[in-house]
Amino acid sequence: MGSFSIGHWIVVLLIVVLIFGTKKLRNIGGDLGGAVKEFKKGLADGEDTPKLEADKKTAESATQSERDKSA
Repeated sequence: MGSFSIGHWIVVLLIVVLIFGTKKLRNIGGDLGGAVKEFKKGLADGEDTPKLEADKKTAESATQSERDKSA
């Protein structure tokens, strides 16, 4: 009673296809896939940015310490 059988899911799928049509569902799927891809790309870009900033700070501090040693 708590879960649907495969027959129930097939009927629901058929009703959705009849209401929206296959072309519109394909467009929705493509848009959703593109959104997920852009989201993952944004996450990857967001992870790279702190590393680059940390590398810059490390390089700046190393340069500063070299200046302090030579002075």
